[in-house]
Amino acid sequence: MYISQQLKKKNIAEYLLYMWQVEDLIRANGCDMERIRKNIIEPYPATDEQKKELARWYEDLINMMQQEGVLEKGHVQINKNIIVWLTDLHLRLLRSPKFPYYSAAYYKVLPFIVELRAKGGDKDVPELETCFDAMYGVLMLKLQKKEISEETMKAVKAISDLLAMLAGYYIKDKEGDLELD
Repeated sequence: MYISQQLKKKNIAEYLLYMWQVEDLIRANGCDMERIRKNIIEPYPATDEQKKELARWYEDLINMMQQEGVLEKGHVQINKNIIVWLTDLHLRLLRSPKFPYYSAAYYKVLPFIVELRAKGGDKDVPELETCFDAMYGVLMLKLQKKEISEETMKAVKAISDLLAMLAGYYIKDKEGDLELD
């Protein structure tokens, strides 16, 4: 939980990937709070009070996942909202003449988005979600110590650069320091 709070303030892209990982951790533990206590909360280096808070946070997430029907797959609405906010900002940045570097980064990533969608990605999700799916997929491959092709790493580097720029602009926008016109 504390990690999530820090990431949300510091880097919204890393926060979203972290939250997707938490959703999968919950699923890997059968959405069972006792297993989560044993496998995640107890080993966590924290005070008893912090562990209670962490348990409440996991319970709330499990309840959200249950209520929103995403116990087996998908993402809770609070995580979907981040994609919506980022997509809105992404489109505003692309429309603004003040951000040619962002536009260039996007057009560098666009062929990879098209390719990912052609390989079976969901064509109905926002382009940024396709980018996050790619980043998350590579993260999972790395955690499993599986080989990642040079071509995939090239795509991930471009996507990562775009998402890093967007995350920086997101912070500026939230602070009211982003001039789009």
